[in-house]
Amino acid sequence: MGSFRVELGANAHPVETGAGLLDRLGARALAAGLTAGRAVIVTDDHVARLYGARAATALAAAGFSASMIEVAAGEASKSIATLGALYDRMVAAQLDRSSVVFALGGGVVGDLAGFAAATYLRGIAVVQVPTTLTAQVDSALGGKTGVNHPAAKNLIGAFHQPRLIVADVATLATLPEREFREGLAEVIKYGAIMDAPMIAGLEAAMPAILRRDPARLAEIVDQSLRHKAAVVQRDEREGGLRKILNFGHTIGHALEASAGYGSYFHGEAVAIGMAAAAALSRAHGGLPDDEAARLVRLIEAAGLPTRMPAGWRGADFERALRLDKKRAHDGVEFVLLDRLGHALTRRLTFAEILAPFA
Repeated sequence: MGSFRVELGANAHPVETGAGLLDRLGARALAAGLTAGRAVIVTDDHVARLYGARAATALAAAGFSASMIEVAAGEASKSIATLGALYDRMVAAQLDRSSVVFALGGGVVGDLAGFAAATYLRGIAVVQVPTTLTAQVDSALGGKTGVNHPAAKNLIGAFHQPRLIVADVATLATLPEREFREGLAEVIKYGAIMDAPMIAGLEAAMPAILRRDPARLAEIVDQSLRHKAAVVQRDEREGGLRKILNFGHTIGHALEASAGYGSYFHGEAVAIGMAAAAALSRAHGGLPDDEAARLVRLIEAAGLPTRMPAGWRGADFERALRLDKKRAHDGVEFVLLDRLGHALTRRLTFAEILAPFA
């Protein structure tokens, strides 16, 4: 089991990774300083069937009285309408300022439940319990919460740090293959932006990772979260360095929004976005051709897409691109690579972003 703290002053919190942690969820919450009492488990209807009872049992054993709140699985639930229904259930559960929201599921649940916790009674505690690879290696850590707007992904949100993150890698055994592979996009991202030796390690270990070897999974989850924590600790609110974590996301988010949420899994869109960012890095960041090709080959080895889909460049895509949160006047602070393992940002105009794909 891996364990470390994200050092954020008053918002510091522990991160625990390993197999079998779900059955100790209540005990770990108490050890993190949370108070047993009223709580809710926010999950989706798929994860609830797999892990809801185990999470509830573990919380009850530690003295928590937790109501289960299920939302429909999928990106469509990360909406203002679902958020409103979630508030209604939290009110019905009589949550108070000492209550805890346990977000059990993937990135959609984590973002939705985290935003509800951030805004209910002006902020109550949230514990992130990610059950997908994408959430375990990325979205559970960092405090970003929110919901989508029809115009753009994550347009409405807040920073709200969890009090605890518990990533049980045993839950990855039940992930459908497509959902498992999409999580590898975020793992590859960390190597691309800050750890060149990690790229070599992933190239060698990819067959074992795709077999879901437990030791390899524990390694990549712990490694990825430590990398993200190192960035977040230096830039909690994305004022500078944290922007590098958006490598591949500018184009990826525009693809998700223009294709309709749910058409692409997040990691699939990010994979295409990273391949596109590699091409832009060659033109604007000085990334050598062979290193750009190497990154694309690794993404493909993970079974992820790298090509822009047919008909992608429409009005909906360009509109979503212009709504990117990093936009500035007629462009975007775009994350590029000058070499594998090192990222930088450059202000690119929308015309420059689109030029290589004309």
